[in-house]
Amino acid sequence: MRLKGINPAYIAALVVVLLVLAVLFLMPGKGRTSVTAEFPRTVSLYKGSDVKILGVSVGKVDEVTPAGTKVLVKFHFDDKYKVPADTGAAVISPSIVGDRFIQLTGKLSSSKDLLRDGAKLGLDKTATPLELDEIFGSINDLTKALGPDGANKPGPNGEAGALTRLLDSTARNFGGQGVQFNQTLKNLSKLTQTLADNKDDLFGTVSEIEKFTQALAANDDTVRRFNDSLASGASLLADEREDLAAVLKNLSTALTQVRGFVAENKDILSANITELNQISKVLVKNRSQLDEILTDAPVALNNLFLAYNEKAGTLDTRANIGETVNQLVSRPSVVLCALLPDACGPLKTLLSALKLSRPAPTVDAGPTRVVEPVDPTLAGLVGAR
Repeated sequence: MRLKGINPAYIAALVVVLLVLAVLFLMPGKGRTSVTAEFPRTVSLYKGSDVKILGVSVGKVDEVTPAGTKVLVKFHFDDKYKVPADTGAAVISPSIVGDRFIQLTGKLSSSKDLLRDGAKLGLDKTATPLELDEIFGSINDLTKALGPDGANKPGPNGEAGALTRLLDSTARNFGGQGVQFNQTLKNLSKLTQTLADNKDDLFGTVSEIEKFTQALAANDDTVRRFNDSLASGASLLADEREDLAAVLKNLSTALTQVRGFVAENKDILSANITELNQISKVLVKNRSQLDEILTDAPVALNNLFLAYNEKAGTLDTRANIGETVNQLVSRPSVVLCALLPDACGPLKTLLSALKLSRPAPTVDAGPTRVVEPVDPTLAGLVGAR
């Protein structure tokens, strides 16, 4: 049968779209990841409850099945969320009364190790909230433990219980100290905040301490010997403590006397120090001469020792005074150059330039000796030719 006014191509396209939607709807697990988790209990958790990541709904609970002492919960989430394989699942109670949901504790990740379809989470990876009846039971147990049948049980003679005495003592101690106690709490808060702000430095210090302790452990024998030596030294000081006390007492007395001496003679000491400073400067300026004296003095003293005649009590030296006089008369240039070595060279050059010459020597009557007459001129004195 052919419908009037409807294009057959539209009908065929509509049928194809319906078939595709049916396939996508009927294919289980397509586009989602299914997981089975074990919980010790699942109060107020039902089929259709939400599955969330960081508070955002990403899936639903499919089945809740009791299995002995645990409950198997099958749920799914959209596979576009990359959940790591080590994730956990916790039942979250947003309020005391109302439905609960499953929160996946793992953070989204781009790693290859992801939670795959069909994965199972054991009891070690799941958690459930504390139920109200358990809270009431814990409070009841606490009140019994602190009550008259527990920690606050009266004494045999009707004395107050331990808890009552504690509260009375606390009240007496803190009576009128509310401001200080409040300030203490504020300071403690600041301390914890400071520790939190400097946690990196704190842990770095702990790490360095760990390295130090490891170094001590690695050198245990050396540390033990050091401790033994330190103990021996302490024992020696303990044995000699009376002598040490006497020495320290005498030292204190001496320092007191020195202080008095310095106070009484500070002007003289200041002048002496000033003069000593001047002497030191003079010695520094003449250190080359001092070095020469220290070098030549041993030789001179040795020569003096060798020249001393112990038997006669005299110095056996040769002055050569006659030869010096004869040389001064016969060759004054030698003596002049010896006395003025720096002036001898320029005078010779000057007199040579003036062409001053000495007279010819005369021959003595003897056959072998020539006597050179003394030249009284300046040229004769310096020996210029």
